[in-house]
Amino acid sequence: MVDQIPTRVSALQGHLQAGHFGTADTGVVIREIRNLVLWQIAAWPDSIESVAAGTASDAGVENPPGFGKATGTESVAMLRVEPLKFWLYGAVANEQSASDAVVLDLSHSRTHLRLSGPMATTVLNSFLPLDLRESAMPVNTVASSAMHHVGVTLWRSPVGYELFVPRGFAVSIWELLYETSLQYGLTVE
Repeated sequence: MVDQIPTRVSALQGHLQAGHFGTADTGVVIREIRNLVLWQIAAWPDSIESVAAGTASDAGVENPPGFGKATGTESVAMLRVEPLKFWLYGAVANEQSASDAVVLDLSHSRTHLRLSGPMATTVLNSFLPLDLRESAMPVNTVASSAMHHVGVTLWRSPVGYELFVPRGFAVSIWELLYETSLQYGLTVE
């Protein structure tokens, strides 16, 4: 029997090297957030209100977010990624009755990258067909999109852009972000 669960191996192991690259300035900072805790809660139309309230309680937030919004902090948050789906970030979801919702652990299926810095929006706009201006995508907005035909989820958190990438595509997305960020000065944490 295993006494403890080992730390998860990063999908970017051997590809991500900390340091400063490109120009002397730092226009973009990219950090992989390791050991992601991410749960998906999919409710049925007639149970969405009660499931939303329970998930908000799990996240420690007062009110559940509307569609395309998030609420919480950079360490524990609730994201409404679809009309009937929530993501619980940084906390474990409680079990639900199958008649109310389906709960799925996504923690091992995604790589989480945080982009910040004055040129982070420009870099992301090189790949995402989204309007990332503050007026269109303010803090705590969530969007599903695609980068080079790979479905990704983007959350504009209080500390930057949180990019959730399918684990199997993490290296190719990382290479795109790395190469594009070099022209602005990149710090990898």
